[in-house]
Amino acid sequence: MVNYPRGVRNAGSSVADQLKAGKHSQRGLTFGKRGMGLEDEINAANEYYLADHLAVIYKKPTPVTIVKVDYPARSAAKITEAYFQKPSTTDYNGVYQGRYLDFDAKETKNKTSFPMKNVHEHQVQHLANVVSQGGVGFLLVKFTTLDETYLYPAPELVAAWQRLEGHRSLSYDELKQDAYRIQPSLTPSLDYLKAVDDYLADLAAGIRSDRPKKRKQEKNMASSGPDQPSEKPS
Repeated sequence: MVNYPRGVRNAGSSVADQLKAGKHSQRGLTFGKRGMGLEDEINAANEYYLADHLAVIYKKPTPVTIVKVDYPARSAAKITEAYFQKPSTTDYNGVYQGRYLDFDAKETKNKTSFPMKNVHEHQVQHLANVVSQGGVGFLLVKFTTLDETYLYPAPELVAAWQRLEGHRSLSYDELKQDAYRIQPSLTPSLDYLKAVDDYLADLAAGIRSDRPKKRKQEKNMASSGPDQPSEKPS
């Protein structure tokens, strides 16, 4: 018989019982993340969420067509030629508390900005389509040199990508202003669902919107009217 858990986050879960004294230290947090890239941390978090009945989120398989396979041994096969069927959309999708999540993972060594060229136009369009259907889309952006990771909502990504014409950089301060910082934790080391909770709470309270917010420059252009000259965004 299959038991269907409620799948909600609560303070009385078994997570607290698994945390031993002394493991909340910064040393313990650092050791737990040693050698892990952003995707490794996300994959580990997803396994944890699934095991603890919190969410069902998976990394999407990359669509590849195999052209040639060699058999160096009877019991072994080696793919020697293949090609991508089509550009992939985003890295991850799944369900959390009845909401569809769809997101991509990006890393940068820059300390002061996030290059928009790291995000492809078809990925931005995909996330816009997800949001238009009531889903929750976002980027998880890690500044590796700073060791900081943020949840950057899709509506803000769409607006920034269009404003920066898909190739200029978004400043660190602007991204930080519109994003949710994912605080270091022990189990999992990247508990990004806490940032998702904060984002969903802000959406429900009307603090956030599923529509991109307009910058002051865009508002000034709109107020100038069609018959009045206005400056072109830099």
